[in-house]
Amino acid sequence: MKKTLLAISLLCSAVSLLHAEKLVIKGSDTIGAKLAPMLAEEYKALHPDVSFEIAAEGSATGIAAIIDGTAQIGMSSREAEAKEKSLAESKGVTLQETEMAFDGIAVVVSADNPISALTKKQIEQIFTGDITDWSALGGKPGPISIYTRNTASGTYKEFRILAMNKREYAGSSQKMAGNEQIASEVSKNPNGIGYVGLAYLGAVGLKAVSVDGTAPTVANVLAKKYSFARALFYYTNGKPSGEAAKFIDFTLSAIGQQTVAKVGFVPVKPVK
Repeated sequence: MKKTLLAISLLCSAVSLLHAEKLVIKGSDTIGAKLAPMLAEEYKALHPDVSFEIAAEGSATGIAAIIDGTAQIGMSSREAEAKEKSLAESKGVTLQETEMAFDGIAVVVSADNPISALTKKQIEQIFTGDITDWSALGGKPGPISIYTRNTASGTYKEFRILAMNKREYAGSSQKMAGNEQIASEVSKNPNGIGYVGLAYLGAVGLKAVSVDGTAPTVANVLAKKYSFARALFYYTNGKPSGEAAKFIDFTLSAIGQQTVAKVGFVPVKPVK
């Protein structure tokens, strides 16, 4: 009898594994470090047979993963570039984007830095290296330490467009792998400055500065008052299907968008 029950149990386990679905999601650290894992956990609670592989290594890697077929969903904090679309077309891939949340790129300094407000022009001058000392901005004398994302990051490219008139970063800037790394480095360095998504503003010792008098808040992003606001995207090869479609629908559902708000981003749909 025990052998029969064991055989039945093993058979049920084998059938369950046979029907298990693995969803591979790659790309943006802004989405993938906090939001995507939380959405995945909530989705798994409703669909226990689904497993996830989430790799948050930058928006460029997410779009590349859709083009080469190594992920069902690509996360990106920027729109696909023309060269990426052309490469996709050459391989028979149609890049389809879905807005899944909104965000604001917050310029951050150490809580010990007396500077709490900057103009958009000053931010451009800082990150391009035109201004190199805090004394030029009314702060305590000291060389400005610039922290940016790496070149695979959508935020790295989007910030150049939104804040720097597409100019190049200062040669002295230090490239970090993710939002959390920038938050950590800036919080420890009184002379540091960097940028992070809204969801990463809770780091101890970190302070967001206002831009042209407007603070990086959910309300200001919603009202389209904040200068460095942007959309966050999922990318798929054509119209999403199967488990990818279900997960995207879940993200856009009331439950998913509540999670978007809970993490600190701005929902694309009203949340009650």
